[in-house]
Amino acid sequence: MTPELLGRLTPFREEALRRGIPLQDVERWIAAARPSGTLVTRGEGPVAGRFGGSLMLPADAPDPWYPLLATLDCAALPEAVTGLPLPADGHLLFFGFPEMTYHGDSAGEVVYIPAGTPVEERRAKYPCVYGEEGEGFDDDALRIHEQFPQDDLRLSADVSLPYHFLVPSPEPGQEDAPLPGHPRAWELAEAWTDTCDGIVVDGPLHIGGYASHECTETDPVADAAQDAERARRQRTAGAHEPVDAVELPAPDQWTLLAQWDIGLTGREGATLHWVIPRQDLAERRFERAHVSFFWNP
Repeated sequence: MTPELLGRLTPFREEALRRGIPLQDVERWIAAARPSGTLVTRGEGPVAGRFGGSLMLPADAPDPWYPLLATLDCAALPEAVTGLPLPADGHLLFFGFPEMTYHGDSAGEVVYIPAGTPVEERRAKYPCVYGEEGEGFDDDALRIHEQFPQDDLRLSADVSLPYHFLVPSPEPGQEDAPLPGHPRAWELAEAWTDTCDGIVVDGPLHIGGYASHECTETDPVADAAQDAERARRQRTAGAHEPVDAVELPAPDQWTLLAQWDIGLTGREGATLHWVIPRQDLAERRFERAHVSFFWNP
């Protein structure tokens, strides 16, 4: 974390202290700050990818189910900016659609294409957009998809603090517990929410940092990880496999890969989160990435 990024948090520090939060609690919260990259469609930052565009995949890659949202150039996303150990080159393709899923199923996927890999133009299989009449075609979904942005994405360095203040209770059936190590977590998160608009970069796509949405109380990353585990158990039950087969990492071992603050007509205030186990990211394995959809219409 650079001194310049930490310096941006001065308005938050001042507001938290003004609210009577002890200095040691404020500084402990600031110590949890993470770098993140915000991708915008304007400005003078380096081009790091594109919303939309042609879907290019290796010939042996399966057809994706969900539509393509964005293609990002890993070489233009340094770890010093994103806080993530992304591949040094190649491209990351983010797929997804803003709709509710069943049993915690993923609302998208991530595909990594190493540099130099031959690719060909393809199309997703999502029937609500690409199907024929009578085969799942959905006029509402088509209207949403037609609004998917199409533009270059430019990278801006950003800073991120937690928006959440609760964690799931370790005791089954018990209420959520305060964020460990932060007895004033609710007040600190509220101070951050009230000041962050003047601190963070205003952009639609975020890489790394902390996740948020309109009703953040618990960590959306942990919530998505729990959804991924629930979906896995549903699949293994249907396949008559042991429930503990290939158990996913615990929620605290996942990280935010990307967040899309959607803002489309008909999906105002909705958010998609792409999350992934940290170990998978370090090992360049993206098949277990999970995409969660949040909407409070």
